[in-house]
Amino acid sequence: MKVTLRHSDELGPLVRATRKHQGMRQDDTAESIGVSENFLAKVERGGGTVQWEKLFQVLTELGLRVEIDVPDAAWAQLQTQEKKREAQS
Repeated sequence: MKVTLRHSDELGPLVRATRKHQGMRQDDTAESIGVSENFLAKVERGGGTVQWEKLFQVLTELGLRVEIDVPDAAWAQLQTQEKKREAQS
């Protein structure tokens, strides 16, 4: 199921529900992923400030994927910027 998130605190309950559905305890999950239990708890509570790299590590290990719907014009602009950077290097 695809879910549209409009705020950072909406992600935490999804992470928690996914972990629980997989029958995993919070401490065991954190240890297997390589993050602290405190960090995982913060993610599950929807903490406003988390480290992105660790967050994506948690999402990946739980089988969650982030998709972003980027407007076509913004995508085209990004591609143009990347081509300019490549040409300058």
